[in-house]
Amino acid sequence: MKIAVAIATTGRPEVVSESLARLMRQSRRPDSVLIVGAAPSDAPAALQGAQFTLATTRGLAAQRNLALDLIGDSADVVVFIDDDYVAAPGFVTGVEALFAAHADVVAASGALIADGILRGGLSFAQADDLIADYVAPGEASVRASTGTYGCNMAFRRASAPHLRFDENLPLYGWLEDTDFSARYARFGRVVRCDHFAGVHLGVRSGRVSGLRLGYSQIANPLYLLRKGTATPAFALTLAARNLLANAVKSIRPEPDVDRRGRLRGNLLALADLLRGRTDPRRILEL
Repeated sequence: MKIAVAIATTGRPEVVSESLARLMRQSRRPDSVLIVGAAPSDAPAALQGAQFTLATTRGLAAQRNLALDLIGDSADVVVFIDDDYVAAPGFVTGVEALFAAHADVVAASGALIADGILRGGLSFAQADDLIADYVAPGEASVRASTGTYGCNMAFRRASAPHLRFDENLPLYGWLEDTDFSARYARFGRVVRCDHFAGVHLGVRSGRVSGLRLGYSQIANPLYLLRKGTATPAFALTLAARNLLANAVKSIRPEPDVDRRGRLRGNLLALADLLRGRTDPRRILEL
């Protein structure tokens, strides 16, 4: 089985360098690794056998689509990881084991040992310690899932080689993973599993502004609802939860989160909704 790993990165060459170094120490190395940047400065200091290329359009969806185009049919499974995702040593071995054992699985995310998004960010040293202490279950489980998690997700290429990420979700592409895996689910099972694992650092640098993210937090779920790749319950609950969290936490915002910017973006999206013109691409004008 040929396994390719693709990493889209913007503005974090030091971060992607560290993640790449750990990926290349896998007990079973990927057959290919492709890093897609938005500028020449995005390249890691040492490629260590990986390939680096530039996308003509900056944005997670566009950069991942270029990876799919370049990988083509040279891989049986394509794995997307974030540039701040640290793969445990048996990650690639586990991906191979999952797809070899479950012919009906078309997309999967692995066990998330820790997610720095929920902890205010983690360092590489902390991730290394968490991975060293992690004990995988004796028997890996496979559980049905409504979608994959973008920091670590694997897709069986032959199941839907024509699918691409939706570039109407620009820049950070919030919920592009939900949309893409929902379309993949039309061809087989989408699962969460314990076969492969890692740590998501949740690095703050390189992300979009609070205003833009706040707009996406409302506009993107509604866009997926209109497309049919998100249920009304999922889209409306997620949008409402984000609005409430930003409203409450903007009173005393966290030092590294632009809650007030996010709240302004939320309110702008709601105003656009009332005017009938909510569009994820609007963040390009903000």
